[in-house]
Amino acid sequence: MIIRILGEGQYEIAERHLDRLNELDSSVQSAADADDETAFAAALSALLDSVRSLGEPVPDRRITPSDLVLPDEHTSLARVRKLLSDEGLIPG
Repeated sequence: MIIRILGEGQYEIAERHLDRLNELDSSVQSAADADDETAFAAALSALLDSVRSLGEPVPDRRITPSDLVLPDEHTSLARVRKLLSDEGLIPG
């Protein structure tokens, strides 16, 4: 799976890491549902850090579509609410 972090780049994530990313995504969703800006910022940061650490950066010269696009760390809770589906940022 190719995940793009807006303003940063793409990461190739092995399928074995998707359960962990979904757990972190659930924390983002819970914080957004609770309207807790502090918890939201921490949860989004943890999700993005995990994508960076678990994934392999896709070289800029490789042109490939993203399977999923995540907001950057500076995206507001209000903006992310518009991106959230019933399944969070990461479907599954």
